[in-house]
Amino acid sequence: MGRTVKKAGKSKSKKGKGAKKADASSSATAAVASGPAKVWQPGVDALEEGEELQFDPEAYNYLRGFSIGWPCLSFDVVQDQLGLVRSEFPHTLYGVAGTQAEKAPWNYIGVFKLSNINGKKREPIPSSKVDADSDMDSDSSSDEEEEEETNEDTKPILHLKKVAHAGCVNRIRSMTQQPHICATWGDTGHVQVWDFKSFLNSVADSGPVAHKEDDIIHNHVPLKIFNGHKDEGYAIDWSPLVTGRLVSGDCNSCIHLWEPSSSTWDVDTKPFVGHSASVEDLQWSPTEGDVFASCSVDGKICIWDVRTEKKPCMSIKAHNADVNVISWNRYIY
Repeated sequence: MGRTVKKAGKSKSKKGKGAKKADASSSATAAVASGPAKVWQPGVDALEEGEELQFDPEAYNYLRGFSIGWPCLSFDVVQDQLGLVRSEFPHTLYGVAGTQAEKAPWNYIGVFKLSNINGKKREPIPSSKVDADSDMDSDSSSDEEEEEETNEDTKPILHLKKVAHAGCVNRIRSMTQQPHICATWGDTGHVQVWDFKSFLNSVADSGPVAHKEDDIIHNHVPLKIFNGHKDEGYAIDWSPLVTGRLVSGDCNSCIHLWEPSSSTWDVDTKPFVGHSASVEDLQWSPTEGDVFASCSVDGKICIWDVRTEKKPCMSIKAHNADVNVISWNRYIY
């Protein structure tokens, strides 16, 4: 995402003897290229007083916000059959999100379809500054034309189904092989697996106009509820290689393995133990079906193999502070 640092207020220029000389000097300095612009680094560079971050809308082909009701701490994109490479607008997106409502009984999972997403297709990077200038002019004029032509027909359409959930949803994940199967981590300490096939089919068959019934919260029985964790948690991940295999980690430093059976899941009650604090994230290896990684508030990253004892095969002290998110490099193999 493109970011710039914007000062809220400008200091007044100094007047008096030598002001013109200083202005001329600064102008001459500005005319000389001083190398690449400094990039603000999140978590490294501190904002000065009166400064705030600004995103650059030109960095996006499409940018729009939408709401499913209450704030959501976690969401996931549901894979569909519309193709992996989509270069032509309009687009359609399926997803799931879990709420953090003001009161526990008000929480739900939002199963949604966002369609009629219209944006602008970007051209390849200009080969010269002249081309860039001409492209910028044409882009600005085309953007103005697009803004003038914006009407109800070009607005995105949100279709939403709400499914009741006990407590806030800390994290939600859709299975890669069977996207209608989703797992949720609740602040109640329960991990649940759901089948949202009927709800996804319903939003898929929806017409061009959203219905008022989107406000109805449906009661739906989960396929599996596991209450063996000693505390709530946030870490959960489906295996991309072994259909239905799942791991879940809690704030009590424990990780449990879920193995699919004929009609449900068998959860190993004996946890993987190797962290000394909350397990923040879990990620299966993209190439090894029995290997997954974890990260924790204890600053460690651990590599595990489900075929061995429930101790990490490798433990690395990665940071002096919390490690909240990890991801495998999928392109090095």
